[in-house]
Amino acid sequence: MDRAGLADFLRKRREMLQPEDVGLPRGSRRRTAGLRREEVAALADMSTDYYSRLERQRGPQPSEQMLAMIARGLHLTSDERDHLFLLAGHSTPLRAMRGDHVSPGMMRILDRLDDTPAQVMSGLGETLVQTRLAVALVGDETHFTGRARSIVYRWYTDPATRLLYPPQDHELLGRTFTSQLREAVTRESAGSRAADLANALLERSAEFAACWNAHEVGLRLTEQRKRLIHPELGPMELYCQVLLDPAQSQSLLVYTAPPGTESHQKLQLLGVIGAQRFQTGPPQAAD
Repeated sequence: MDRAGLADFLRKRREMLQPEDVGLPRGSRRRTAGLRREEVAALADMSTDYYSRLERQRGPQPSEQMLAMIARGLHLTSDERDHLFLLAGHSTPLRAMRGDHVSPGMMRILDRLDDTPAQVMSGLGETLVQTRLAVALVGDETHFTGRARSIVYRWYTDPATRLLYPPQDHELLGRTFTSQLREAVTRESAGSRAADLANALLERSAEFAACWNAHEVGLRLTEQRKRLIHPELGPMELYCQVLLDPAQSQSLLVYTAPPGTESHQKLQLLGVIGAQRFQTGPPQAAD
């Protein structure tokens, strides 16, 4: 671990970012060049003390998970993220196997959607980052661990996952999730995380095995409309716009509703209700 190099790199990247780059207000009394340490810590979802110790060449070696959070908070490119890992004494993450780094461009778009439910998904159906209204809409999906990070795995192993969707949509959603996982397995080959998910589900779920053996590929939801059942607001019919980032195998999902509709009124209420239903957090798998 190169403590001096890590501290210098973090400080330089922090000073290069401006508040408006990450969706923060500048304020009238700002004297700091770039972002403040506490702002970076908040963006990376960690304590200010922990982050500050890294910039001061103190504290323990950060884990790969912590480094990934810092890279996301500082809006690092893939090359900068790799450099960060090496400075901290870790191997460079395999880009083909770890699609959890959100590009700076995608993060800039997400930062400007604070008043809209939006989230970035990996090619394996893992929620990488969410706006606060996305958490209020579907729950905090970023704190699952292991295989349960993937909605495909949760769909077949955790019945609570399906409560968000009308029963009449379950069959098509399951087939679509399975189709997308098969494409990921083909793209990443044997030994990949995608293959591990598929093998685990084949052992655990007869329903998944039936869908898998149908060997369907290319399935996509034919309509932009997505029906959800919110625990407080009830049924909602939303439009889900998808922005693809082929280089990262990621997609940005943005949920909207036509003005004047009941679903639009419910979306506006999300900001009031917040994430009260999800304050205790979703159950995490031990896999």
